[in-house]
Amino acid sequence: MATASAAHASACLPEATHLTAVLDKALHAGHGMLRLSPTWVPRSFLHPGKRLRLHPADYYSYGLDRGGIDERWFASTTQAANEGRVPDEGLSWCIYEGQRFLLRDAVAEGGQRLVGKAIWDRYKKWPVYSKFFDNMGPIPHHMHQSFEHAKLVGQEGKPESYYFPPQYNNCDNNFPYTFMGLTPGTTRADVRKCLENWNRGDNGIQDLSSAYRLKRGTGWLIPPGVLHAPGSLLTYEPQWGSDVFAMFQSLVEGRAVPWNLLVKDMPQQNHHDIDFIIGQLDWAKNVDTHFKQSNYLEPILDEKRSEKGAHDRWIVYGNVDGRQLFSAKELSLDPGAKISIRDAGASGWITVQGEGRVGVHAVATPTLIRFGEMTHDELFISAEAAAAGYEVVNTGPGPLVALRYFGPDVHADLPTIGNNS
Repeated sequence: MATASAAHASACLPEATHLTAVLDKALHAGHGMLRLSPTWVPRSFLHPGKRLRLHPADYYSYGLDRGGIDERWFASTTQAANEGRVPDEGLSWCIYEGQRFLLRDAVAEGGQRLVGKAIWDRYKKWPVYSKFFDNMGPIPHHMHQSFEHAKLVGQEGKPESYYFPPQYNNCDNNFPYTFMGLTPGTTRADVRKCLENWNRGDNGIQDLSSAYRLKRGTGWLIPPGVLHAPGSLLTYEPQWGSDVFAMFQSLVEGRAVPWNLLVKDMPQQNHHDIDFIIGQLDWAKNVDTHFKQSNYLEPILDEKRSEKGAHDRWIVYGNVDGRQLFSAKELSLDPGAKISIRDAGASGWITVQGEGRVGVHAVATPTLIRFGEMTHDELFISAEAAAAGYEVVNTGPGPLVALRYFGPDVHADLPTIGNNS
């Protein structure tokens, strides 16, 4: 079994020493697009679902003690918040002419040229990322802190979204259902009892929730502070650029969840203050009597930006607490079809089916990937390239399908949740 260091040593390209010059050349040659290599992330407390198309021998490439790889991150400038992580864990690398450089460094260097003026002026970074999350079974009922609560520990909040791509969901795995929120009528005292019973086995938090069957080709929007226990469909997850969370479930499929995973992103002095912990939940959103109507996403065809044989669909849309924080689309082209795309902002692109060309870049969906190996399925499309427009062509015998996600406040005509007729 190759270790992380060995795998990187065998496949790693040298890091660019003159970033300004290399970035300029890469953007010029790529017409504003950067090619990215796969970014793999392990989780010590989870069980890989093995649909990421990573080679079966490579799921524990970071070492058994680090856990199996069950995530691939896209166009990420966010570091994974894992104990014992390697320095670049979660960060995307750009590849150009035998050299590599971090997308995070490219954004810091290129500024508004890469992410757009509005995002650069407000955030001075690419503030979002997306991932494939792939687990064999369910994960603990948990929430991600709000911006207000995450700030208490020097972090940012984490709203997120889900889409279940059919191309990566050839099987359901063990539990294709997700518990979300709390059953209306649940009280804070009910949740307090669950936390008090943490060390007595299953603390019963899911007895206070409802599960929804997951449907391929649909998704959900999950605001911060809302409990959820993702099920076993592989999930595409556009989200805010943070890795904070709090696990509220003590036992999952017979595996104990340590208390420290409940409080890891809370102030030290509050680690045993149950009222404080419960206070980080958005109570109104958790007990919403119309939870599904408030958070469920069906794809919506963007008729203004689709053509015969080429369909651009909204798959993540809507606002979080009144703000457009991220969004995503699925582009599908019939064999031989082509389309000119012009977006209002930068995006991270991942090809999920077929082969073709995006601008000057050839793209192809991998069948099997070795850890540390380069692929040709992922791109970062800069704000400059998005505004200028680029052509997408299907050069393969079957459909070409790609997902791309966007940053905050990009679209003037983003659909609202419930507008999926």
